[in-house]
Amino acid sequence: MDEPHLKRKHTILREYPEVEKLYGTDIRTFYVAAVINIVQLGLAYYFGKFSSPVWVYLTTAYLIGGTLTGIVGVIIHEATHNLVTRTKVLNRYVGLFTNIVLPVPISQSFRRYHIEHHTWQGVEGMDPDLPLDWEKTLIRGSSFKKLLWILIYPVMYVVRGAVMQQARHQKPGKWELINLGFSIVCDILIQQVCGWYGLLYLFLSLWFGYSLHPGAAHFIQEHYTFDDGQETYSYYGVLNIPFMNIGYHNEHHDFQKVPWSKLPKLRSMASQYYDTLAYHTSWIMVHWKFITQRTIGPQSRVIRDYTIFKKGRALLRKIRDFETRHPTARD
Repeated sequence: MDEPHLKRKHTILREYPEVEKLYGTDIRTFYVAAVINIVQLGLAYYFGKFSSPVWVYLTTAYLIGGTLTGIVGVIIHEATHNLVTRTKVLNRYVGLFTNIVLPVPISQSFRRYHIEHHTWQGVEGMDPDLPLDWEKTLIRGSSFKKLLWILIYPVMYVVRGAVMQQARHQKPGKWELINLGFSIVCDILIQQVCGWYGLLYLFLSLWFGYSLHPGAAHFIQEHYTFDDGQETYSYYGVLNIPFMNIGYHNEHHDFQKVPWSKLPKLRSMASQYYDTLAYHTSWIMVHWKFITQRTIGPQSRVIRDYTIFKKGRALLRKIRDFETRHPTARD
């Protein structure tokens, strides 16, 4: 079974060619990144220089730091798809700039892994977003294990990429090494200016924001099969406002050139193709259902092998070539 997004994209474009007018960039994404850097570095300085109760420190790291860190992930995602500026290298710089308040190098490695995810969605051994075999075998439907799994999700995201990189005998790319050096320098400067508690605040923000946090539920929402046969899900809840429409995941996979600010318009233009799909309206309920329902777990993903995936793509190319030669056949 081939993945559905390329098929739906071309089907929608046949009926609504004006969708291509939504392609482009949104420079406001960079401004959001700048504001987040100012706020997060300001809070790191405050907690590093001034005494504060532990509960205030942790609550701020979860509610404010975790939320802003989640939005940072969205901005890095936009830069990965070159949706911030029109120049590829400038989008890489935006990724590095946004990475300042993340104390680990993420932006450039994410760029590589995420493009591979789009290219090989669901293909076993090729899609770095798929859980590893031991994750599926060990955790299955256990609510307690799933809770722990979500709590260590930031670690698992890195581990999966490293395992796939080792399996393919890949070495870190130039930009990943630049990202590593850049993050080390930033961490040293932040520690010198803000102190260890300030740097720890950024680590806690990262951990909270990518684990058991409402905004982190999109990691589960996107591709875990809550309905049999459907492998990608969107979220249409109110938290799309602060999280820059990251919930519009079917729309994003279908049209990767559409920036976050125009995804709702895309759904409105081709609503009949998205309204019939299952979707979520609460990220809190996504985590709750995933943890408590024993039939759902890391194994709940649509997986296909490489051969079937390539056959599906080849067939689609033949159909597109036929339609190009015989335009009236589309009717």
